Amino acid sequence: MKPNIHPKYRDVLFHDTSSDTYIVIGSTLQTERTAEYQGKTYPYMTIDVSSASHPFYTGKQREAQSEGRIARFRNRYKRREMQ
Repeated sequence: MKPNIHPKYRDVLFHDTSSDTYIVIGSTLQTERTAEYQGKTYPYMTIDVSSASHPFYTGKQREAQSEGRIARFRNRYKRREMQ
């Protein structure tokens, strides 16, 4: 391997702003911002979605789909009132 051509691999602090969750992950991300977390200083990056806030991982997506199916069933088989 050629020396000095690979990006520096280090721990980076990611902040999920939608759920206010902090995650430390090894990454080659280049950022100028730093933040202190649990007594250590890390390179810092904000993100909008992570596994802590994504509907697929939190289960909120399935609830929304099932509510739609139930509503469609009720609308299809509701009793029609005579006028």
